[in-house]
Amino acid sequence: MLTELKTITLLGAGGKMGMRISDNLQKSQYQVFYCETAPQGQQRVKDAGREVTDADTSIAISDVVILAVPDIILQKISSVIVPKMKPGAILLTLDPAASYANLIAQRADILYAVAHPCHPSVFLERYTKAEYDDAFGGVAAVQSIVAAFEQGTAEQRSALENIVRQMYAPVDDVHWITVKQLAYLEPTLVETVTCMVGTLMKEALDETVKSCGVPEAAAKAIMYGHIQIALAVAFRSTNPFSDACMIAIEYGKEKIIKPDWKTIFDEKELDLVLARMLKIDAVRR
Repeated sequence: MLTELKTITLLGAGGKMGMRISDNLQKSQYQVFYCETAPQGQQRVKDAGREVTDADTSIAISDVVILAVPDIILQKISSVIVPKMKPGAILLTLDPAASYANLIAQRADILYAVAHPCHPSVFLERYTKAEYDDAFGGVAAVQSIVAAFEQGTAEQRSALENIVRQMYAPVDDVHWITVKQLAYLEPTLVETVTCMVGTLMKEALDETVKSCGVPEAAAKAIMYGHIQIALAVAFRSTNPFSDACMIAIEYGKEKIIKPDWKTIFDEKELDLVLARMLKIDAVRR
C-alpha cells in the first residue's frame, strides 16, 4: 500500500467545492489533475488558469482520487471510477452520507476516506477583513476538519492529512473519527439541528417584522446581537441567563420543540434521514 502520496485527481473540479479545493491544491507541491465533465464547469476550470484533464488517464496514475460531486450521484460515479484506480490508492469523498450508507463501490485493494470541513468557528478570533469575509473557510479564516480513514496505517493517514490540510487551508486541527461518527455530526448535529435552528431563527425574524410591525432594521439589530450572546452564554458560560430568560427559554421549548426530539440520535433515525437525503429506499446494512 502507498505511504507517499504525490499525485491527485480531483473529479468535479469545476463545481462549487471543486473550485474551492482546486484553488488551494494549485498552491501545493502535489501533481494535481483537474477533471470536469460539465461544459460550464470546464470553462470555470480554464478561466482559473487550470487545465482540464481526461479522467481515465489521470485516475489510473493517481495516489488519491477526490470526488467533489453531489452525494446523490456518488454511487453511480464511484462504480465507474473505482475499477480504474491503481492498487493502494485512496478514494476520498467530502461527505459521509454515501459512505455510511454503503453506496460507494468497493475494492479490496484500495483505501477509502472522508474529509469534511467544519467551517470557521463562530468563536474564531479574526484580525483581518479577509478573515471576517471568509464565512465558508478555505480562504483566509482558520477552520477545523473532521475526517475518517479506518483502513490504512498511521503513516498513510499522516500523508493523507497533509493533503486534507492543503485542500481546506488554513486548517488548525484535523479530528479523525469513524464514518458512523462523522454521519452523526453531518447530517444529524449540523443539518438536522444546527441548520434547522438557523432557518427557524430567520423565519422568526421575518414573522416579527410581518406580524408585529417591528421595523426590519431594529429586529435584525437585536436578533444578530442576541445570537452572539446566546451562543456565548450557552456554550462558554460567559454569563448566566437571567431567571426571567430561563423561564422564556423553557416556554420556547414547550411551544417549539417536541419532547422526544433526541430520538434523532437513534441509529434508525440516522438511517432514515440519510435515505431521504440520498433519495434511496433505505440505508444498506
